[in-house]
Amino acid sequence: MPLGLRGRKKNKTKEVSSKLVESEVVENRTAGSSAAKDSANANGAAGLPPPPVSLRPKLIFHTQLAHGSPTGRIEGFTNVKELYAKIAEAFHINPEEILFCSLNTHKIDMDKLLGGQIGLEDFIFAHIKGSKKEVDVLKSDDALGLTITDNGAGIAFIKRIKEDSIIDKVKVINVGDHIESINGKNIVGSRHYEVAKMLKELEKDKTFTLKLIEPLKAFEMIEPRSKGGKTTEGKISTGRETLRLRSKGPATVEEMPTAFEEKAIKKVDDLLESYMGIRDIELAATMVEAGRNKKNPDEFAVALDEALGDFAFPDEFVFDVWGAIGDAKQGRL
Repeated sequence: MPLGLRGRKKNKTKEVSSKLVESEVVENRTAGSSAAKDSANANGAAGLPPPPVSLRPKLIFHTQLAHGSPTGRIEGFTNVKELYAKIAEAFHINPEEILFCSLNTHKIDMDKLLGGQIGLEDFIFAHIKGSKKEVDVLKSDDALGLTITDNGAGIAFIKRIKEDSIIDKVKVINVGDHIESINGKNIVGSRHYEVAKMLKELEKDKTFTLKLIEPLKAFEMIEPRSKGGKTTEGKISTGRETLRLRSKGPATVEEMPTAFEEKAIKKVDDLLESYMGIRDIELAATMVEAGRNKKNPDEFAVALDEALGDFAFPDEFVFDVWGAIGDAKQGRL
């Protein structure tokens, strides 16, 4: 069935939400590299001016600094950078001090990273810069065993370390560490795929130097406030709603994904990593949404092309995504 996606050109760039995205450094991948770059460029593209305050969701979220602080209240943000600015204002710190945020835990838990969505019941913990360290690493293998992600605001950090990998054996390097420079080259402001590329291209059997900044460590007894419904424009939240942050336009309040959608999104995110070397939950969610009510692969291909045609996904990838959505609908995932 001709899908007509490969190599198709578009005159208009589609929107992709601002979020955390990640790129595996564990394997050497070349296929889909241009698509990954397009994805990152779309995610990081300069958006339109922020919408008027009157158009922003009137929602209040509670936040703490992960290492310990009083509880702050923030509202009126529509993307990750604005969120960091609001948190920084609440605690009188520089927004650039924030490495990343986790939801409902002060611990450095990469399964709880804040992405493009925040549930209306979520409590936000901001992890800020702590100690600096400089580490020399011998690249004795092609794969370092790292997963690199970025926070959408110019900070790349380590999300996963593969067991028994080169980096796993360097015990001073930890999940959550911000990579500030590689061999003396400052990479602050670089996207995840750029950092991944630099690490892949390091010469084998040579030593390289990383400058890292670890998150300020948390106290063990900090816990979020007890949960309760939040009010928004006279309505009581059901707790199944989420604030979706966007790189362009106002944030919107939407229902949380269903069980089928969550499974499908996870599978499509795995396919993105397999085919293109990136992980991008928001992009995966957009693809699942495009295939929600489609009856066959051709209908899905057309919907996907309309939503994300600039990526020119390989035909094999599109068929696998369609199959994953079908498996989720039938309860086979």
